[in-house]
Amino acid sequence: MYNQTLILIQCQDAVGLVANISNTLAKYQLNIVTMREYVDEEANKFFVRVVCNGLVMDQKQLSDSLAEVLPPSAQIQINPNTRKKIVVLVTKEHHCLADILVRQHFETWGAEVQAVIGNYESLRSFTEKFDIPFHCISHENLTKETFEKKLIAQIQQYHFDYIILAKFMRILSPAFVGTFENKLVNIHHSFLPAFIGANPYKQAHARGVKIIGATAHFVTDQLDEGPIIVQDIRHVNHTYTVKDMVTAGKEIEKAVLSRAIRLLSEDRVMRNDYKTIVFE
Repeated sequence: MYNQTLILIQCQDAVGLVANISNTLAKYQLNIVTMREYVDEEANKFFVRVVCNGLVMDQKQLSDSLAEVLPPSAQIQINPNTRKKIVVLVTKEHHCLADILVRQHFETWGAEVQAVIGNYESLRSFTEKFDIPFHCISHENLTKETFEKKLIAQIQQYHFDYIILAKFMRILSPAFVGTFENKLVNIHHSFLPAFIGANPYKQAHARGVKIIGATAHFVTDQLDEGPIIVQDIRHVNHTYTVKDMVTAGKEIEKAVLSRAIRLLSEDRVMRNDYKTIVFE
């Protein structure tokens, strides 16, 4: 943000928080452009995203001033890095990775791919066309623990804000997830009813589903049950073949993942236990 200050706050709810925040920012000659707030009444938690015109020279001083008028243990972020760094994990499917790399190439969002890591060589040549490092960490003939240790070691060679699982078809252990807590983002298809295992689109076609969806979410120990960032659907009908459903599914997956990365890169997503607050 050019000549703007972004402030993210989450804390216990209390009377007068908006006024306290506004008055404090006014003392620093920061003019509020947008203020989006939300109160989780059940948890008694307050969330706010504030964009101000003007830059503050001493961010620690501003943070300390805000902390003085907020409840104890308030979480305050001022001007997080506006160019988020990401590492992308892949297997063989290219559609999500292709969308990410093309968007980066044309600089249409605030994300920078530091590296792509796959457990197959399939996407190396494509990735390297964009001058992005590609590393292959094969899982074959390795225990899950050994494979993940190698994967962790490779990921940690890079500085990053998020790890994007762009159709990375491996179930990650709690130890791996714990190493990168709140950093892992996954995309998966969503059907009603749900179909798991091999050939979900074939199962969906056989059942005559009318909606295909996709979900982007943070990764937790519970498989595909982490806090949801973005979901969307596409209607299908009886004329769709299995191939048509696969094509539609890939389109919605890459659109949902792209939207999630954009929201994260703009600091519009705040974790709230098992849910997210998304200020769109």
